[in-house]
Amino acid sequence: MRRAYTLMIANTVVMAGLAIGFSQYLGIPLRDPDGFLGPAWVRAPLLILGAFVVDIVPRTLWRSRGKLAQFRSEARLLVREHWTRERIQLVVLGVICFYITYVSYRNLKNYLPVLRGEEARVAGDYELHKLDQWLFLGNDAAVVLHDVLGTGVTAHVLSWIYLIFLPIVPISVTVWVVWSRNVSFGYWFVTSQCLVWTFGTASYYMIPTLGPNFAFPFLYSELETTEVSGLLEALYWGRRDVMSGVSDGVQSIAGFASLHVGVTLLVALIAQYTVRHRIIKIVCWTFMGLTVLATTYFGWHYVADDIYGALIAFTAFYLGGLATGQRFDEHGRHTHPTTTTARVPSDDEPGLRLRAK
Repeated sequence: MRRAYTLMIANTVVMAGLAIGFSQYLGIPLRDPDGFLGPAWVRAPLLILGAFVVDIVPRTLWRSRGKLAQFRSEARLLVREHWTRERIQLVVLGVICFYITYVSYRNLKNYLPVLRGEEARVAGDYELHKLDQWLFLGNDAAVVLHDVLGTGVTAHVLSWIYLIFLPIVPISVTVWVVWSRNVSFGYWFVTSQCLVWTFGTASYYMIPTLGPNFAFPFLYSELETTEVSGLLEALYWGRRDVMSGVSDGVQSIAGFASLHVGVTLLVALIAQYTVRHRIIKIVCWTFMGLTVLATTYFGWHYVADDIYGALIAFTAFYLGGLATGQRFDEHGRHTHPTTTTARVPSDDEPGLRLRAK
C-alpha cells in the first residue's frame, strides 16, 4: 500500500512538524494528554497487545475444540495465517501514525487560544449561533430539541452515547488494522482517520469558536445533571487553569468543526463498504445519528459544526479510498479491493480503474 502509507506518514509528519514548530515558537512544551487507558505511549502498545491476545486466544480455542494439547500448534498456525508481515506492518504503522497525529492534534488544539485570540472565538460563536437561529426559524436549536425530547431520560441516554465516543476512537483503529478482512481496508480506515483529525485541526483555526454550551450556557440550564455535565465543567475549569498558568495540562475546547460527527460518520461509511454483517452496519449508522443529535442537544456544537464535520468525513473517506486503490460501482454502493496484499496495482492494469460517483 505504498500510496496509502505514504499519505498517512506524510500527514503524520506535517501534523507533528506543526505541533513541534508552534511549541518552539510559543515556548509551550509538547504534552501527551491522558485519555482512555492512560497516555498515548501506553495506549498504543496496550491496544496492539490486547488485540493480538483477543484475536489469537478465542480463535485458537475454537479451532482446537478446547483441547489444550493442540492449542500451541493451532496458535502458531493462526499467527502464520493472519499475522503476516504485511498485517504486522499495517498494525505498527497504523497505530503509530494515528497516535502521533492525535497527540499533535491535541497540542495544536491547546495552542488555539494563544494563536487566534479570544476575540476571534467570541465572534465565531456569535455568527454560528445566529445561523442556528435562522435555520430553526428564529428559535435556538438546543431549546427546540429540549422541548421535543425532554431534559430528563433523554439527557442521560444521549450522555452515554456521547461519552462512549472516547474509547471508540482508539478501539476502532485497532479493530480495522487487526481484523479487516483485506489489508487495503485497514489502510483505508487508518489513513482516513488521520486525515479527519488533520482537517479538524485546520477547521479550528479557520473559524475558532468555544461552542454553544460554553458561549451561551443559559440555554442548557434546564438539563438534568449527567456525566456530560461533569465533562463540560471539567473542560471549562481545565481551560481556565491552563490559560492562567495554574495547570500544565492541555485545554480541549474548540467548536468548529465537530469531529464527533466526522469520526463516527467515517466509521459508518467505511463499515458500509467493508463489513459484511448487516447488523454491524446498522449499529454504526445508528450510533452516528445519535451522536449528531447529542452534539446539538448538549451544546457541544452548532449545526454548522456538524455539517462541516460530515464534509470532513466524506473528504477523508474518499481520499483514503483513492490512496488505497478502492473501486466503486456505478451506484457507489460497493467497494472492491484491488488487492489482498499491500500492493496497489498500477492504474494501467486491466479491470482496476477507479470509478466513483
